[in-house]
Amino acid sequence: MRYIFKIIWRIIGWNVVGDVPRNIKKYIIIVAPHTSNWDFIIGVLARGVAGFDSKFLGKHTLFKPPFGWFFKWMGGYPVDRTKKTNLVDQVVAFYDDHESFVISLAPEGTRKNVDEWKTGFYYIAIKARIPIVRVKMDRPNKKVIFFDPYWPTENFENDMIEIKKVYLNS
Repeated sequence: MRYIFKIIWRIIGWNVVGDVPRNIKKYIIIVAPHTSNWDFIIGVLARGVAGFDSKFLGKHTLFKPPFGWFFKWMGGYPVDRTKKTNLVDQVVAFYDDHESFVISLAPEGTRKNVDEWKTGFYYIAIKARIPIVRVKMDRPNKKVIFFDPYWPTENFENDMIEIKKVYLNS
């Protein structure tokens, strides 16, 4: 499959800059900005080209027939947002249940431009004691940029400033 991903990647003209941490078994990837349905496809291709495994969260309705099998095969975990559940604790349990586990998500929580990010990724990282790997979708330059892992300090305000810096300055 990786060979196929690389062919498609070359055809569409995108590049991967940087890499995921190969020496860390558990981390959370946040990808921003997330403003297009194409982000999922670009992300899956980037994951295949870079050669790492990452799971994702998706609306539970995506996992119903006829295509549910496909999203599970791609690494998806269904989330029912209509129920009042503690998503952070559910995801932390995934980390606790696996020796190696990586999940990717969009901190905006939607494909629309937003002023404020959802903060679940941050609390997942704190509770699971894992770093945050920031990834930027640079559409104008057709680049997916991986940044070094960021270990949150539990100082939410300062951490969010540091986390968001790479999205503003690159």
